[in-house]
Amino acid sequence: MKYRTHHCGALRPSDAGSEVTLSGWVDSRRDHGGVIFIDLRDREGITQIVFRPEEYPAVAGQSHGLRSEDVITVTGKVAPRLEGTTNSKLETGGIEIIATQLTVLNKSDVLPFQLDAKVANEDLRLEYRYLDLRRPQMARNLRLRHRVTKATRDYFDEQGFLEVETPILSNPTPEGARDFLVPARLTPGSFYALPQAPQQYKQLLQVAGVEKYFQIARCFRDEDLRAERQLEFTQVDVEASFTTELEIQTLVEGLLARIFRESKGIEIPTPFPRMPYREAMDRFGSDKPDTRFGLEIVELSDIFAASEFKVFRSVLDGGGVIRALNAKGAAEKFSKEQLKKWEEWAKTELGAKGLAYIKTSPTGEWESPIVKFFSEAEKNALAERLNLETGDVLFFGADQWQGVCDVLGRVRLRCAELLGLTEGSGALNFLWVVDFPLLAFAAEENKWVAVHHPFTRPKAEDLSLLDAGEFAKVRAVAYDVVLNGVELGGGSIRIHERELQARMFEALGIGAEEQQEKFGHLLRAFSFGAPPHGGLALGMDRIIMLIAGTDSIRDVIAFPKNNRGQDLLTHSPVTVDFKQLRELHIQSTAKKG
Repeated sequence: MKYRTHHCGALRPSDAGSEVTLSGWVDSRRDHGGVIFIDLRDREGITQIVFRPEEYPAVAGQSHGLRSEDVITVTGKVAPRLEGTTNSKLETGGIEIIATQLTVLNKSDVLPFQLDAKVANEDLRLEYRYLDLRRPQMARNLRLRHRVTKATRDYFDEQGFLEVETPILSNPTPEGARDFLVPARLTPGSFYALPQAPQQYKQLLQVAGVEKYFQIARCFRDEDLRAERQLEFTQVDVEASFTTELEIQTLVEGLLARIFRESKGIEIPTPFPRMPYREAMDRFGSDKPDTRFGLEIVELSDIFAASEFKVFRSVLDGGGVIRALNAKGAAEKFSKEQLKKWEEWAKTELGAKGLAYIKTSPTGEWESPIVKFFSEAEKNALAERLNLETGDVLFFGADQWQGVCDVLGRVRLRCAELLGLTEGSGALNFLWVVDFPLLAFAAEENKWVAVHHPFTRPKAEDLSLLDAGEFAKVRAVAYDVVLNGVELGGGSIRIHERELQARMFEALGIGAEEQQEKFGHLLRAFSFGAPPHGGLALGMDRIIMLIAGTDSIRDVIAFPKNNRGQDLLTHSPVTVDFKQLRELHIQSTAKKG
């Protein structure tokens, strides 16, 4: 039996008179006075099938039993549609197939949800993911993912890079999240870790002389899930020898331009703007700023340097800062109750001590519980610096620099959403954020941690600060690429000298014995002529999510986990029986039920 001569999206009026065979799913069925019309769907499109009882009564009789999502094969003749019945929305809308034969390959049960309707229950979609993927938008997303992947491989091949696979079963790596552990049956009591990233392997490939490596790599992180985060994800991993920060950035810009051109037909201007980390935090309160709109954060510490307002005064005396942003024209959006809710949100979700504000009324009056503490000079300076006008709302941050940046950065994004500042803009604002700090102090752990990872190279001019223990001032040769407030990926020039890598480990509180235990293989490799090298990793799922115009990476992954880390299709994770655990020398402490 021949299932098809054409796909359902292939036929045109020029094919009129041809005998064809199509196979697919019944997308819809319509009965027009005994003449049955079927829209037949496969992955390439839809073709209208007509069953005419006056010409082919037996076949038309069969068609009466068809319903949505039945799988059928139809043979018939291509005919042009009658004038006035064409469908300009379909590429095949100028023709129809007059059915002469019908074979029902498989009947469908009643669907748990309609494929042409919006399904609010995401868990239901994930439970029946194979049905969800039949929906046109989801099918387009899978095609989009293929095009992005192909464009990536083609680009790097043209640039002379080799795709090299690295191990899935490896040792734990310090990438900032929990590892997934896999028991090693042949070595009782020992465990592999699933890779959070191929970081050490790609550096070892540079020591091996590969020079130009890339991989579309599967990575695993045992962390809480969000709309843009999954337990298992895909990244475009790149590493090169004898390269510079600018060369890596130029390479990645070319890749992203290629991806958007071939997947979306959009030309992206390059090079991307570059912004130091400190400037990004000062102006936008984020190391991944959305620059499609203003609402920039403004420094006010000098204005309140001699203030009698005790709250601001105590912050400044403690080395903190006073800053604010102006939500232009937002006054009508905020009642007193709403402003109180925002303050509560800032306290409970952002960890702020409060969220002071000034709202200007239609008559120009300043409505705020803190205005009475300001002098006339302070009010005049404040109004001038923030260009305060009728209808504006100011939000203040008063704390240590990092805390103020974090809070006002989130307030800025929420204001932009409330004011619709990015709705329908279509802008693609790419940006490099550079000159990140190398280390950050983790107060909860009372130690210094790597901002990116411990293999990131310090800037040459800051090495003396590293030796002097002034860790907060050391900058990294690190860079993140950002699109519309979403971090697409990050990278750095790496440490390639054994001695400098050991000094970095020491700054992180990793002693000589632990260095040998966890990183001895890397340190030994660096002692055998390791070349200077650097690279970057891009989150492929996030890139595809943004191109597809969806707000969740679950929409661009074929079989994702839900927001609780569960695969509802296969009902994993699952408990395993005692025998399996015994073979792995593991005893479960979890209570049943």
